[in-house]
Amino acid sequence: MTHQSAPSSNGQDRIRIATLNLWGRSGNWPARRNLLIDGFRRLRPDVVALQETITLDGYDQAADVFGPDFQIVHQSVGLIGDGNGIAIASRWPVGEVREVDLHLTKRTSDFPCGTVIAEVMAPEPFGPLWFVNHLPNWQLSFEYEREIQTVAVARVIEGLLSRRNRHVIVAGDLDAEPDAASIRFWTGKQSLDGISVCYRDAWESAHPGEPGHTFTPENPNMTDWDWPFKRIDYILVRCGRNGGPTLAIDSCQRIFDEPVNGTWGSDHFGVVADLVVP
Repeated sequence: MTHQSAPSSNGQDRIRIATLNLWGRSGNWPARRNLLIDGFRRLRPDVVALQETITLDGYDQAADVFGPDFQIVHQSVGLIGDGNGIAIASRWPVGEVREVDLHLTKRTSDFPCGTVIAEVMAPEPFGPLWFVNHLPNWQLSFEYEREIQTVAVARVIEGLLSRRNRHVIVAGDLDAEPDAASIRFWTGKQSLDGISVCYRDAWESAHPGEPGHTFTPENPNMTDWDWPFKRIDYILVRCGRNGGPTLAIDSCQRIFDEPVNGTWGSDHFGVVADLVVP
């Protein structure tokens, strides 16, 4: 499903979550900028997780794309100086913000891995919720790092929930496929380091068994022709103690998965999900 034809948000009966790796200002940024501004305007998301977004020399790429109607929360921990980080764009006010520094081994020092957790003041019947933008390391051989990074984030989330039990949505470029240990951990299929959690994978819920590739040579901006990890962008909803996800996945689609006048939005496809109170 392309961004042009996605249905618009229906106000407070559902919330629309999106995630996209913006690919910085790579490629033809002026053309991509126009495509992304128009695409997100049509999509009307409520909260968006952004990766590889530039904040440098007075320029804020996330604010440039989303405009004054969104509050932008930027990564401040673990940056490496080139202005490339992650951000959350929220249509609603943001309260408490927590960050998790993911530089947990020597091998992670040259990448701005990080996690931003924002208390998003969503309206009723959803109420305030925790929104998590998680970007672990990308390297093919770094699944060990992704595992310990994911566990570190999960522990922080569980600590927050011990104070305020709310919906939790994790979104981002998780740099691993569904059968990887880090993703299996998120989705309740295995424990890591003495802890286990369970989140519902929005794509799998809406499209069971379909590949849903988001980093694929279908997109000519993705130049690694034999890259083995192809579904790496996710929206995950935390499950309750005695049941399924606390917010039901009403729909989930890929976004920016077709060119517009020859321009592709990024080197990734994004994901959008509509969530409702079950």
